[in-house]
Amino acid sequence: MRVCSLAPAATATVVALGAGADLVGVTHNATVDIDAPPVGGWLNPDYDRVAECDPDVVLTGDALQRDVRDELAARGHDVRHREPTRLDDVLAGFAIRGDDVGRAAAGERLEADCRERVAAIRTAVEGATRPVVYCEEWDDPPMAAGNWVPDAVRAAGGRHPFVDPGDRSREVERETVEAAGPDYVVAHYCGRGGRDGRARPDFDARGWRLDAEVHVLDDALLNQPSPALIDGIEALARRLHPERM
Repeated sequence: MRVCSLAPAATATVVALGAGADLVGVTHNATVDIDAPPVGGWLNPDYDRVAECDPDVVLTGDALQRDVRDELAARGHDVRHREPTRLDDVLAGFAIRGDDVGRAAAGERLEADCRERVAAIRTAVEGATRPVVYCEEWDDPPMAAGNWVPDAVRAAGGRHPFVDPGDRSREVERETVEAAGPDYVVAHYCGRGGRDGRARPDFDARGWRLDAEVHVLDDALLNQPSPALIDGIEALARRLHPERM
């Protein structure tokens, strides 16, 4: 199939399915190296470039891409749009993406493998004391991570009492975070990866008083509903429970 992927998570999943060579167009926001022409940003793709790719299927994801999905459909494209909100949705989505791109068996294998990895992490941290973890998706304004991140933290052996699982990430006040007394802070700012110095929060400059161990993760490890999320859960578990991982 000729696949045009306008969602970074979809692109990473297609590559994990072994179908990277089928990609004929991706966005500038792709987080994996792939030899496919760029067709703009994930929220503002160049629709003419998408058409020039002559795709059999176009992949989109997240509520923020609904307008993009609708425009593509109106232009006659076969659009496969997915909006996972919980960890189980993400895992089930690997098989669904496999169907989307004609790789059903590979999708089933990828889902099964990722479920096994998550189960192994849960087993490793079972019975351990669960520390409070504040996952910050953005810093101006401060945003506590939602969607599948609370599930990911729980799978890694922690608690994230700032956003209910499945709810969108939301702005959070200093008093709320301080009152929760986090043992760990995990910063995973969208678009900054984990190497940019700006990816480390400056709580002193904010006037926040937290007695917490601070970690910075590449944003794709927690923000992206792709197999990278499983890497992120493993990375979290190693930080929260190094004696068990």
